Amino acid sequence: MKGIYMDDPSQRDQLNEWEKETLMKFSKKMKDKSKPFPCIPATIGFSLNQLRYCFIGDPRETTTIHELAKILSTYSEISREIGNYTSLIVFFETSEDLKATYTVQDYEQLFWQHLNSLNRMDHMDWPIEIPNDPHHPYWEFCYNGEKYFMYCATPAHEKRQSRHFDGMMLAITPRWVLQEFNQLPTRAKGITKQIRKRILKYDSIGVHPDLNSFGSKNNYEWKQYYLRDDNTTLSKCPFHQANNFPKLEKN
Repeated sequence: MKGIYMDDPSQRDQLNEWEKETLMKFSKKMKDKSKPFPCIPATIGFSLNQLRYCFIGDPRETTTIHELAKILSTYSEISREIGNYTSLIVFFETSEDLKATYTVQDYEQLFWQHLNSLNRMDHMDWPIEIPNDPHHPYWEFCYNGEKYFMYCATPAHEKRQSRHFDGMMLAITPRWVLQEFNQLPTRAKGITKQIRKRILKYDSIGVHPDLNSFGSKNNYEWKQYYLRDDNTTLSKCPFHQANNFPKLEKN
């Protein structure tokens, strides 16, 4: 299994062709000044070279989930040493047949399968301060004792280009990164306004109604992890807390 990379010329030699091409496409998206990517913290993290990257297998394969579990365990142990704008960017090897046949809803199912499997492989206790019920405004996904905001992009997204990428991709951001960024309430409000303006220019559809702020009364983090290409949303969170299920081994 490959590890976690920073975008460094000396490390690019270790990548194969699809990995190099994927990283190049991601870099192009983040560097585009004529059409700035809406998530401002992500663009700052990219410019500071604090994003970390990993390349894993076909998202339909069980072995790929095991790869992700190991990589996320490693990242949770080193993330605080990287910088205040770090995120883990996970690129899945997405075949042409997958791109041709999978819909936004198909990728949605894959995404939640991965989160449920990760939770069942997690041998650390769920943080006591985080509710078990995803329909609680303070719930968020946790792994290896760390709290994370999850973002998923897919090739099937068309109207919502802010959620489009050439292959299935995750951006996993520790909660402490977002807390640092939002420490000053006035700054947080201004950034949120700028992000929403950018989304309106970036996407050919309006801001999704589920986008909200962590802890707000009507906010549900799980609804923001995977946004559909329209304004519909699942009525119930597909995440199932592993307390009621046997744990899986990471291999």
